[in-house]
Amino acid sequence: MTTRRFLPRRRPMLAGLALLFGLPLLLVALYRFVPVPLTPLMVIRLVEGEGLTKRWVPLADISPELSRAVVTSEDQRFCSHHGFDWIEIGEAMDEYRDGGRLRGASTLSQQTAKNVFLWPGRNALRKGLEAGFTVLIEALWGKRRIMEVYLNVVEWGPGLYGAEAAAWHYFHRPARTLPRRQAAARAAGLPNPRRFSPLGGGYAGMRARIIESRMATVSPTLCP
Repeated sequence: MTTRRFLPRRRPMLAGLALLFGLPLLLVALYRFVPVPLTPLMVIRLVEGEGLTKRWVPLADISPELSRAVVTSEDQRFCSHHGFDWIEIGEAMDEYRDGGRLRGASTLSQQTAKNVFLWPGRNALRKGLEAGFTVLIEALWGKRRIMEVYLNVVEWGPGLYGAEAAAWHYFHRPARTLPRRQAAARAAGLPNPRRFSPLGGGYAGMRARIIESRMATVSPTLCP
């Protein structure tokens, strides 16, 4: 009798837990196969009155040079880690203990998880959720899908999302035809795409030249 009374009380809690853990898993599984229609950042920008220009294209229709440039710029161990670059994290912590500025060590997998599923910010809750989503996409998507999603949802400038929209806006050509120099210029702005234009000089231009010179060390085939 006690068990029968107790079960109805637990059902709302169990339903809530099922929703809490089941919905993220369902979304990750769904986005393994279908394009991501909108991200939280896109919604925020739209609410703020900013436009939205994006066009999803498969990874096969994006220049391999752009993947190489992004890996060179953002995550050189992308193909060998399982979502978290512990070497980079250790180096960042060592620099901080030595009196340096605490810098980010997020991988492309972590950035993709954040961009697709979470809101902008740096609080502990968001970082914890980011870690969970990172584990899920590494397990269910694989590296090529992670790169495909990243290149299609990342913000490349005010109102610009995805490699295709950015390629047409800045270089008047489809993403599949981007040469190495333009790919490096595009990747150079990723730390702050709303501030650094790939058409400008200064810091972004210097960073683009460094990225281009280092791209030869990255395999032309993504995660062979």
